[in-house]
Amino acid sequence: FLYIKEFENVEHFKIELEKYIDYYNTKRIKAKLKMSPVQYRTHFYQAV
Repeated sequence: FLYIKEFENVEHFKIELEKYIDYYNTKRIKAKLKMSPVQYRTHFYQAV
């Protein structure tokens, strides 16, 4: 992600990094878990 994109400045980089982290943790489906990391964590703590 970050290595294929050019950024205008440090602030632009920070904004894009925050968006990517949000995607990675909340929207990306991990094949092994069959859900996002946040969904898995929520599901795990509800079961405990």
